[in-house]
Amino acid sequence: MAEPVVLNPQDTVAILTARAAAGDTPLGTGSPLEAMVPTGHKIARRDIAEGEAIIKFGQIIGYATAPIAAGQHVHTQNCAIGAHDQDYKAGADLDQARAAIPAIAPRSFSGYRRADGSAGTRNFIALCATVNCSATVVRRAADILNNDPLLADYPEIDGVVAFSHGTGCGMASEGPGWENLQRVLWGHATHPNVGAAIFVGLGCEMMQVARMRQRFGADGQERFHGLTIQEIGGTTKTVETIVAKVRELLPEVNRVQRETIPASALRVALQCGGSDGMSGITANPALGVASDMLAGLGASAVLAETPEIYGAEQLLLRRAADGETADKLIERIRWWERYTEMNGGSMDNNPSPGNKAGGLTTILEKSLGAAAKGGATPLTDVLMYGESVTKPGLNFMDSPGYDPVSVTGQIASGCQVVVFTTGRGSAFGSKPAPTIKLATNSRLYETMRDDMDIDCGEVIDKGVSVAAKGEEILDAILAVASGTKTKSEALGLGDNEFVPWQIGCVM
Repeated sequence: MAEPVVLNPQDTVAILTARAAAGDTPLGTGSPLEAMVPTGHKIARRDIAEGEAIIKFGQIIGYATAPIAAGQHVHTQNCAIGAHDQDYKAGADLDQARAAIPAIAPRSFSGYRRADGSAGTRNFIALCATVNCSATVVRRAADILNNDPLLADYPEIDGVVAFSHGTGCGMASEGPGWENLQRVLWGHATHPNVGAAIFVGLGCEMMQVARMRQRFGADGQERFHGLTIQEIGGTTKTVETIVAKVRELLPEVNRVQRETIPASALRVALQCGGSDGMSGITANPALGVASDMLAGLGASAVLAETPEIYGAEQLLLRRAADGETADKLIERIRWWERYTEMNGGSMDNNPSPGNKAGGLTTILEKSLGAAAKGGATPLTDVLMYGESVTKPGLNFMDSPGYDPVSVTGQIASGCQVVVFTTGRGSAFGSKPAPTIKLATNSRLYETMRDDMDIDCGEVIDKGVSVAAKGEEILDAILAVASGTKTKSEALGLGDNEFVPWQIGCVM
């Protein structure tokens, strides 16, 4: 039987790296298991008293709701969420975090240099609906254009993508929901992976293009165009107008050529979904190594999903670059505590049933594994949802844990590549930034080969080091940034994952 893993000497649980049968004693001691226990689940290393804190990663992941004997399965039947360490010591580990920035030779990728100095990894034409009323026309126009043989004559263009959504009107004209949607729409239209964008509105909605231009200080004459259905004269004429405008733009958008660009120009989104008990052992820490290497290259990595760092925020705060950064993260944590309470929820509503089937018991446990994606270097900035990345190193962006919503915000922040870890399996893709998917276990990699780009289960099954797997991930990021297609791109995923975070009243 494969040896269970102990992540920290203080841990009171070990993680199974292979399924254990009823009657087995995976630790070689303690009570035999009463029933089969799947891979990724926890067993007690010693007797744990009722009410005692249960320790994994050297941190509290929950409390025993009943006495647990050594060797017993530890999960929802005997473990529940409770208080975690919120005695924040901001910046306490900053020197150690600075020392974790690796000194590595410069790297580069082959990308598209934009007039504003940013660098793209793809070259899309974006059709951005300002309101749900214009969702149909942008989707219909995109379908016509992507099936037009003419597009094959423009090899530097990756396609036409429609960004449609379910809001843009019936909402307050200010406040967090308004701010989120403005940042997301403008962030996608001006994204380095977008060569030209057309905003399409109905004409009378709350979300007006002119107001966005005024706020973000762009004159709209270079890469941005706008029209409204009411002005053009209805749905059919608007689709025809969009198609004609894009065909007119094709030669200019195709003119850009890939060139060698320093890796410091990269902004990489760190994401996880369908996590399991192996996520915090294999793929997430390996992605953390890659994140640290990006910091060493002067690039940016963007961690997100605020509910999924709850219980691990103290670790990020201990390496906050300054007091302002720490204060911003604490404010976001407090906001989420109020937000869930106000809506009759709990921060422990996450993990999902699939997460629990994979061995994750509480949000505290899930968060400690999820935060490993952020590596060990300083936390340089905390961003609001969809706010532009301006600092190199590890950034944190506030977002829900729901993957499409979170990634939509990360892309709006300027991320040109997404790296997504999964243990249960995910059919996720994104545009205009491609998604690289990492399997946390080899069984998943083998059963979903069409979806998974990298097998991080080799850390357990083949003894590959986390550091070596991190280097493999960095190599993949640079290759994809240079044009190599990901599995999700080959499958055509990404047209339905644009989901802006809606907050506030529907009016």
